[in-house]
This record gives sequence, structure tokens and C-alpha cells, in this order.
Amino acid sequence: MSGAHVNGGNPRVALYYAPPASSAWWREGCEWLGRDAENGLESATPAHALTHAPRRYGWHATLIAPFHLAPGIELADVLACARAWASSVPRFDMPVQAAELGNFVALRPAQSFDDDWLRTLAGNALQALAALRAVPSRESIERRIGAGMSARQIALLREWGYPYVFDEYHFHMTLSDSLDDASARASIMSEWTRRIETLGPLPMHGAALFIEPAPGAPFTLWQRLPFNNAQDVVA
Repeated sequence: MSGAHVNGGNPRVALYYAPPASSAWWREGCEWLGRDAENGLESATPAHALTHAPRRYGWHATLIAPFHLAPGIELADVLACARAWASSVPRFDMPVQAAELGNFVALRPAQSFDDDWLRTLAGNALQALAALRAVPSRESIERRIGAGMSARQIALLREWGYPYVFDEYHFHMTLSDSLDDASARASIMSEWTRRIETLGPLPMHGAALFIEPAPGAPFTLWQRLPFNNAQDVVA
């Protein structure tokens, strides 16, 4: 368990991928964003002027977007369900690359079959935890419909409360705010291409439950959820 504390209220919970706490991937990402979501420590480097938005969410890739709990559901219920799901997921290591997503820069799978596998993985997680998630009001759903959304994304938003699920899901770890400056995006991509060469594949060894304790508050890593490591002990 992390140092995060939840004191009543109606926190939002998210299921994210997060690199192992002891890995260079976790340290590098937290340092880049300027905040460690597990221990709450913050740091100051020049990159942080470009990472205000992702810093609040912590170093992660979304598997299930933040949600409120359904009536009668406790955090312990979410933890038990998420642990059961995670125990069925095999560990693996994944090559990644820095890429532009619109005006953002993010880490993405370097191989299309990994992207496909993670799309399936996130969809399975969403279905596993579906009964624990509060259903957003119709008014809140309609307010979130953006001008650039496709008909498919709007349909998913109305059914699941989030437009980028199932076939619309794309695994990514956000590295920047939205940047209009193409040269700034290119500089970040170059920097992370260099870092990836040193760090190697991304260790997909577990997920984590993050919590937003109050509206607008920084997300904290509450519980890590190890994936199944049976493949690591084959005789």
C-alpha cells in the first residue's frame, strides 16, 4: 500500500498501468513529470513547465479512466476485483517509442500487436470492474461530447462513460501538455528516444489503482496490482 490516504467523501478511482516502483522507468517518468504519485514527493526540472496537466494524474497509462463508485460499493470491493483481474494477466516487457498524439507527446507501443493486446487487456479490465462503477448522469455525458468526436466515440461515451474504450482505446503514457509549438514536441520526442535506448523495454509487470481524493486534487497511487509472474519461473 502506498502512503495515499482516503478519508471518506466520494473519491474517483482509476485503473492505470504504472511501471514497477523499483524500476528506472518509474523514477525517470516521475522525475520528468515533477511528481511521484506514490510517495507525494515533487521535484523541479526544466521539463516541468511542459508537464502541468499530466503531473496531476501521475506517471501512468490509462486502463480504466477515473470513475466514481456505484451506490453500496466500497474501495475494498474495487481492490478485490482489480486484484483478481490483475492476477490473470501475464507479465511481459514491451518496446515503446515516443510519438505525437495531436499536440501531445506520449510513449506508445512500438509494435502494432502489442497495441492490439493492450486494447484487449483494457477492455477486459473495464468489463471486470463495470458493476462497480457509478453510471454518469445523462447531463454529464452530454456535456462531455466534443466537436471532434466520431459517432462511435459518442456511442461509447453514452454507454460506458468514456469515449476511448474497446476499439477506440490506444495505450499511451503522456509526456507533455498540449503544445502548439512543433519544435517543442520534436525536442521532447528526441529526448525520450534517447532515454528509451537506455531504459530498454517498458516492464508491463503490474497495474495500480489511483485515487483522486477530492475534485481537482492530484491523483495518488493507492494500491499496486502485480500481474501474474508464473511465466518467470518455468523450469
